[in-house]
Amino acid sequence: MSDTEPFARLPDTPASPGEGTERIEVSRLVPFPAEAVFAVLTDPKGHVDIDASGMLLDAEGEPVTKPGDRFLVHMDREALGDVPLGKYDVEVVITKLLPDAEIAWTVEGRLRPHARHVYGYRLAPADGGTLVTSYYDWSEVGEHWRSRLVFPVVPESALRATLGILERTVRRRARA
Repeated sequence: MSDTEPFARLPDTPASPGEGTERIEVSRLVPFPAEAVFAVLTDPKGHVDIDASGMLLDAEGEPVTKPGDRFLVHMDREALGDVPLGKYDVEVVITKLLPDAEIAWTVEGRLRPHARHVYGYRLAPADGGTLVTSYYDWSEVGEHWRSRLVFPVVPESALRATLGILERTVRRRARA
């Protein structure tokens, strides 16, 4: 997401039940081992493959292996139909990476200070595969951005849809 966007809250974006107003979490059982799921989540192109928002067009960079790793994502806000920003680039910066267990990142655009919203996935072994929890946290967004933007950028429905696309993507990679 670009730090220049004036985001609008969509009607289906309240916090999940039991969650604070600055974090969304959704979970799904993916019938594959954590390492297969994690391979998609650490691959920059995997982020594009599973994106349900439609904003991620392509990515450049190597699979990430540690906090601080970065990759470039080509974006298009027109997919959401809310802000006519056209195409732009952001850097994804990995903030947490625990192999086969959790990955999180923030997004850096051209403007400073960065908004500091965090996206991530937690993976836990479960009967029949891996319980994958997708989360989006905007609790560390500074006042500079809170006064200009409305969070969340990505609605809960998109996080849910991404988990379904993640399962399909892992399934296709397993067959390849």
